[in-house]
Amino acid sequence: MLTSSDPTPSPADTLPEALACWARRRGDRTALTYLDHRVTPLGAAATLTWRELDERVTTVASVLYGMSSPGDRAAILMAQGIEYVVAFLACLRAGLVAVPLFEPTMAARLGSVLADARPSLVLTTRDRFRAVRTFLDRDGRGPRQVIAVDGLAGAPVRHGVPVLPGRDDPAYLQYTSGSTQSPSGVVLTHGNVMASAAQAARAYGAEPDRAMAVSWLPLFHDMGLVLAVAAPVYAGMAAVLMDPMAFLEKPVRWLHALAASPGAISAAPSFAYGYTASRISPADKASLDLGGVRALINGSEPVRAEVMDRFHDVFAECGLKPETHRSSYGLAEATVLVSVTAPGAPPRRVRFDRARLGAGEAVLADADDPRASMLVSIGRPAGQEVVVVDPVRRTEVPPGKVGELWVSGPNVGQCYWRQPVRSCHTFGALLGGGPKSLRWLRTGDLGVRFDGELYLTGRIKDLVIVDGRNHYPQDVEATAERAHPAIRPHALAAFGVPGPDGERMVVAVEHARWVDDEWLDPGELTGNVRVAVAREHGVAPYEVVVLPPDGLPRTTSGKVTRAGCRARYLAGTFSPVGAR
Repeated sequence: MLTSSDPTPSPADTLPEALACWARRRGDRTALTYLDHRVTPLGAAATLTWRELDERVTTVASVLYGMSSPGDRAAILMAQGIEYVVAFLACLRAGLVAVPLFEPTMAARLGSVLADARPSLVLTTRDRFRAVRTFLDRDGRGPRQVIAVDGLAGAPVRHGVPVLPGRDDPAYLQYTSGSTQSPSGVVLTHGNVMASAAQAARAYGAEPDRAMAVSWLPLFHDMGLVLAVAAPVYAGMAAVLMDPMAFLEKPVRWLHALAASPGAISAAPSFAYGYTASRISPADKASLDLGGVRALINGSEPVRAEVMDRFHDVFAECGLKPETHRSSYGLAEATVLVSVTAPGAPPRRVRFDRARLGAGEAVLADADDPRASMLVSIGRPAGQEVVVVDPVRRTEVPPGKVGELWVSGPNVGQCYWRQPVRSCHTFGALLGGGPKSLRWLRTGDLGVRFDGELYLTGRIKDLVIVDGRNHYPQDVEATAERAHPAIRPHALAAFGVPGPDGERMVVAVEHARWVDDEWLDPGELTGNVRVAVAREHGVAPYEVVVLPPDGLPRTTSGKVTRAGCRARYLAGTFSPVGAR
């Protein structure tokens, strides 16, 4: 069992209380900045001080309190920005259960989530009001009450907010981003949120005046919401936000925001670091100083060593220190954070024997083994207990053995909204030989303890088992990506499908945007992938599917979903390049 010390005690029991505390102590200091790149190329800055933010939240909360009852759900359907933060915190202050969502662009998923959450009202902004109202009328499953939050600025506080939520009261529903199953809303209490915020603040050094949160991550996702809103409000640390599309259009905007924010703390999934490194020109780096960045968090998907190296190679001349990089692991069911690497040194990386790892044992590879699996440490627990468990026997396995990661701590959510059976399986696991009163969160992720640190090896459901041997899809995908220059980076999926004699492996890839379909030879590409995978993994893919850019299904966070790929493949709904 790996355990860390308890997180630093919070100054309040809930985020609204913490906000009120900082409004009194740091009223005129800037709390929140939003860089709007639609107004100017460099991003027009809109700001709120701690006092202004507290007053705006109180105003909106008073209106919400007068229109609903404590415990009602309130869905947030708006673009990234200051109003999103105000709406979220106002829901919490009014005793409502916030449901952080997004604009009605992904209509099918949004409709399903609203039908599951059953909110009594929807919060949006004036410029999105008509689109949201039209969507709700057409969908027929949403509430009738829609409020434009920015239209309430300066309104008198009519009702007051006499309700005072407790630590055990639900704060919000965090819907997971999977796209192949019914919506799953994790019920997170005010206590869960404060515990996670404290863990993040302590792990990354969030503190007033010495650090600033910088984020382009969507606020409807766990990492974006906790690291850009909850942790800063908990710690009294200023936050700088920008829109995800602003980053995707020009990733240098993220870097400029980092350089302009003393002690910047920021987070992104692994693909974003590779994407940024590939989209930066020498001119972009000419005056870029990243020497003051405190922490760049790599989470949300397995950390790839070669991506870390590429990012640091590109930005070393800008003063970026290798130890700035912090690998982390978390999931929505644990609010967000579970483990993180220590500050002051780059995350440790270890080369393991691939065959032994597939058999469930972490053994160092020979120095000259070209087929070794390179894993990057995800550190140690960040304020909770983590055990590695045999998922069948439900007993803890010794260091060096691969098993399922189980988590217990104050940050672990309560259940899935309206899913009692699945909740019991996931949130109510009992460890064989352990105290019957202690229930564990089953993450579904496979990992191993090695030399005191955790390493993530894959997901139980994603394992491809061919001829009795386990193959981790991320290893196969990394091999396939290197097999041909026309394959788009980070746009692959390896998954298993049933066959007459057992499971078969399928590899689906997207070709790069610069590749012309008429120039591309799908036969050559698939042949290269087959040979590379067979040589390095000892298994020949049953089929290699070549797709155009954006041909693979993705979650709302932009990650390729293997389960979605498998479902489309079995349904025959892929549109391969060259197919007639």
